[in-house]
This record gives sequence, structure tokens and C-alpha cells, in this order.
Amino acid sequence: MTSFARLSTVFFALLTIYACGPKSDTASLDTADAPAVALVDTARIQNAAREPEMWLTYGGSYDEQRHSTLGKINRDTLSELGVGWVYEMAKPRGAEATPIVVDGVMYVSSAWSVVYAIDAKTGEEIWVYDPEVSGKDAAKGCCDVVNRGVAVHDGKVFIGVFDGRLEALDAATGAVIWSEVTVDQSKPYTITGAPRVFKNKVIIGNAGAELGVRGYVSAYDVSSGELAWRFYTVPNPEKKPDGAASDDILAKMANQTWGDEGAW
Repeated sequence: MTSFARLSTVFFALLTIYACGPKSDTASLDTADAPAVALVDTARIQNAAREPEMWLTYGGSYDEQRHSTLGKINRDTLSELGVGWVYEMAKPRGAEATPIVVDGVMYVSSAWSVVYAIDAKTGEEIWVYDPEVSGKDAAKGCCDVVNRGVAVHDGKVFIGVFDGRLEALDAATGAVIWSEVTVDQSKPYTITGAPRVFKNKVIIGNAGAELGVRGYVSAYDVSSGELAWRFYTVPNPEKKPDGAASDDILAKMANQTWGDEGAW
């Protein structure tokens, strides 16, 4: 087991309350007995400070300060902490995700973009989703096949998959609701970052600049998966419009600094 895998096991052990055994790839908790899937929308995330016991979005809130106002764990109580439960993730590689916690359910991702829903109180597995990324895609990544987390909104869990897909899962069952390829998969694009959701748009970027691909940010409709807009972070090599949200600003501010060879 790698040091990252050990860290992931310890991390979940410290976060939790009650003990349970190792988990398989299949759900072990009847969904009828699982905590109910509650509504998370933009308004609720904007008021995340009112629910400090939750962690509704990456970074804890839209300002991503990662600060919790909970005070039960402090200098005086630190010595009382112990292992509550341990959950063994299906993929023993790097663990870099921030868990999202909504009304008793922890949603978290692991290497290879696998997504888990776990009862936060008992550690029991509710469901697991594996997007089955091809092993050959690992060569496209600069820094392992890690994933930094998911987004939860409107009864869905959103995952940016390593091979460039953006997928919406049913928060109650893990079933795929929609799946969109957001990149040219013939090029060395990857996704390791966590999506963000705002006003019914799920927003995702990509990685691969180390290998020469052109970066951009895309927004997709939460319900349908339809592309709403795209913003390129650098001009295209011909300095021509892309028909994207970034066209005007790139023409005014970036094209003049972009070399004919396609670099700054």
C-alpha cells in the first residue's frame, strides 16, 4: 500500500464516529436505510455558514476558505479522538479529494475518478461508481491518476473523470444520469479537479498544459448536460475567434502577447 493510500485510510478514520469493516465494490447498505438525499442548491451553498456541520462544496463555501466554525474538536478534546470507523477505498493510489458531506452522507472520490457515497455516521457504503477509465490514459497525466473531489447539487453528484468526461450521477443510487466528453480525447487532456456548481451550471476545467494542450473552462447545464459556454484561457494558434465566451477578451488583451509559434 502506498503512503497516499495509508493516508486516505487514516483520514477517513479520524473523520468518523463508529467502527465498521472493510468494503467491497458493491453497495452494502440498502438505499432504503441510507440517509435521505436532501436538496443542495446555490442558495444553500451561499448560506453554508448556517450549517457548519455540513461541507456542501469544495472548500466549504463559495469563497473556499476551508474554515470550519465547529468547536467541539479543540486543544482540550484532542486527546479524546480515536478511530470511529475505517473505510478502504477500491483504488490504492493517491488520495487528494476533499469529501463533501450533505445531511449524513459523505460523497468522495479516489484515484481513477471512482466515486463513493458513505454513511458518515456508520461508515457503511451506500454505493460506489467506477467510470472504468482505461489504464492507457494514465500516460496523459503529469501527476498520477488522482481526483480532487466531486460536487453535489440538485440531487446529483458531479465528477470530472480523468479521461475528460464530466458525469452526473444520481445522488441516491450512483446511476449515471448524463455523461459528456469535455475534451479532445486524442490529445493529452485530463481532468483531476473538482467541479463547481453555480446557478444550475456545473463548471469544469482541465489539465494537460505540461504536455502542450490549450486550457479552457466549460459550463454545462445541471439537468441536461448541454454545453452552456466555454472560456479559453489562451488564444488559439491562429489568433482567430473560437465562437466562445472568451473571444472578445482574448482579442483585446491576449492576442498581442501571443507569439506566431503558439506560445507566450
